[in-house]
Formats: sequence, structure tokens, C-alpha cells
Amino acid sequence: MNKNPIIPFLLIIFLGVGLVFLLSAQGANQEEEGEEVATEEGTENGGEEGSEEEGNGASSGDVDAEGVAQNSCASCHGEDFSGGMGPALAGTDLSEEEFTDIVRNGQGSMPAFSEDQVSDEELTAMYEMWAE
Repeated sequence: MNKNPIIPFLLIIFLGVGLVFLLSAQGANQEEEGEEVATEEGTENGGEEGSEEEGNGASSGDVDAEGVAQNSCASCHGEDFSGGMGPALAGTDLSEEEFTDIVRNGQGSMPAFSEDQVSDEELTAMYEMWAE
């Protein structure tokens, strides 16, 4: 009886790889469900994550302007926002209305960002951060 020893080895490898993919998919689903629950919990207290019950008040200070800017702006405007493919943002001489208009409608090669992508509160906080 000549049994081929490679077949059980391959079977174990394929089962292992399949198990890894199955567990990865399960973990991804749990992360999505966790985000949905966190979003629902954040809106129960009057629709804003930083509600006045937390002692912060509903102001632009509740928004992580630096984090939003790193995710949405740094790839074109540079890691330190001193300019890159796009112009420098620090010390901008634009009014808040002009800044908001450019972000919402785009300008030149800059794409437009909808309120789903960048909220009005985040825009105000970013403008205040750069206008200093």
C-alpha cells in the first residue's frame, strides 16, 4: 500500500487557510456592528456625540479637526499642511464662507467634499485651526 503523504498535508493547509478567511470575515462583521452601535449610542443624547451632558457643550472643540484634516487634507496639502500638491492651509487668508465654499464645491484639481464626508462642524473647526 503506497499512500501519498502529500494529500493529508495539502488538506490540512487548505483547511487552515479557509479557517483564517472565515475568522477574518467574522471579525470584520463584528467591527462594522460595533461602529453601528457606537453611532446609535452617540445620537441618543440629542443627536450629537459631544452633548452638553458630558460637560463639553456643543462647539467646534468637540470635533477632532486635526484628525479629520490628516485623513482628508494631508495627502494633497502636506503632512504639516504647509503645502504640497495643494496650497498651504496654515495661516489662510480666506474667510470662513470662502473656505467652506471651496471645500463643498471644489476648486481647480481639488475635489468637492459633501457633508457626509466632512461635516459643517468639522469644517468650522478646521478653519479655526488654520486661521490662527
